[in-house]
Amino acid sequence: MSSNHSAGPFLLTGFLGSEAIHPWISIPFFVIYLFILFGNGTLLFLICNEHSLHEPMYYFLAMLAATDLGMTLTTMPTVLGVLLLDRREISQGSCFTQSYFIHTLAIVESGILLAMAYDRFIAIRTPLRYHSILTNSRVMKVGVGVLMRGFVSTVPPILPLYWFPYCQSHVLSHAFCLHQDIMKLACADITFNRLYPVILVALTFFLDALIIVFSYFLILKTVMGIVSGEERAKALNTCVSHISCVLVFYITVIGLTFIHRFGKHVPHMVHITMSYVYFLFPPFMNPFIYSIKTKQIQRSFIHLFSIYSRS
Repeated sequence: MSSNHSAGPFLLTGFLGSEAIHPWISIPFFVIYLFILFGNGTLLFLICNEHSLHEPMYYFLAMLAATDLGMTLTTMPTVLGVLLLDRREISQGSCFTQSYFIHTLAIVESGILLAMAYDRFIAIRTPLRYHSILTNSRVMKVGVGVLMRGFVSTVPPILPLYWFPYCQSHVLSHAFCLHQDIMKLACADITFNRLYPVILVALTFFLDALIIVFSYFLILKTVMGIVSGEERAKALNTCVSHISCVLVFYITVIGLTFIHRFGKHVPHMVHITMSYVYFLFPPFMNPFIYSIKTKQIQRSFIHLFSIYSRS
């Protein structure tokens, strides 16, 4: 194959066989994206501007909202471009960059959920030392550590994509670029790119999930030792929002992983639908979960709404 073909743009794919109704499919996607931007943007605004929300728990929530916004802004242009404008071409550089941010932000989100579990663990196990342990500087260090882990760990598999020759079909399976999708088009030895992500997933998503489960085992053990039933319920209620977000995130991760690994005979539409669920459902649900289950955020939102309604 010619070098021109190797360096040519990739072609993104929407819903195969449903191209005629792509403009109609784009409407719910556009609405969902708007809700994600509004919900997470509002959470960030409230946490930044409401003094009562200047607590470690809400700082971590702000990081989660910012990550969800980042993921949305990374995938939204190409998804809506394919569905609404039939704009399928994407340059190789843009594709690799999008892939880098998609995988990085997924690892960052897992790390933030782990940090939030640590926050709940400290709040319930040692409530009197909560503020002395989780100082602002410590929260900042945890946040930087989570970001560094995500942004550094995804460099090794993404960098080789820039110098691989692509002499096979340049058609990708989704309306966004994923590493596992791109590497299959390379005419090169991709052994490292096959093995590294497996190890990375084990050391990030899987390990994070195990530590979160163990932390909640210790939290539950502590809560069961509280004499007052009312205090037990109050302590557990502070964890409900986080547990809900953890379940939403990891259930979609596990579902997508199983579909990719063991779903060779599953219809292509199921693969595509699961990928969209993975990228859209957690950012869509997280603001709702925290708005419904956290009274301080409810009060702050009502206060903000009353200010703007009066003006």
